[in-house]
Amino acid sequence: MPASDQGTSSDRYTLIPRTLIFLTRGDFILLLRGGSHKRLWANQYNGIGGHIERGEDILTAARRELSEETGLAIEDLWLCGVITVDVGERPGILIFVLRGELDQDASLAEGRLVASPEGSLEWVSVSQVYNLPLVEDLPTLLPRVLAARRNCALIFAQYAYHEDRLLIKFSDSPNPL
Repeated sequence: MPASDQGTSSDRYTLIPRTLIFLTRGDFILLLRGGSHKRLWANQYNGIGGHIERGEDILTAARRELSEETGLAIEDLWLCGVITVDVGERPGILIFVLRGELDQDASLAEGRLVASPEGSLEWVSVSQVYNLPLVEDLPTLLPRVLAARRNCALIFAQYAYHEDRLLIKFSDSPNPL
């Protein structure tokens, strides 16, 4: 089928693809605390990730973003969720959520993580993560991500904004939170 038959047109909803990666090591999760200079999510904790560039598949983009933002080369990542974000205008955002589990005994000293212009990296105890200033969707998304297992059902979510408030609906919950 030629590209012209793919059904793309300017009147259809378009999405910008991004990755969001969560690495765990035993009872710790690697999070990025956004730099104080950042326009979005300054001093707030989030997973690692970014845009999928033209010509990249999801996994390649996730590995690239992980390497760029952490210095880590983790091959064993898996898709655990897909989130569509309706920002009220075109284009929207499509987030592919990936997980990786590192061996609890893995030798990953803090010093191995590279500095990132995005912010500082921290291995945070899962028991303490909800006491941190998290980006607004993480208190709802993170428990599902941490419960996700390889080869299990994916997390599906729809985010939308209403009067500058983020509404989150997971496929397993019919009502927005």
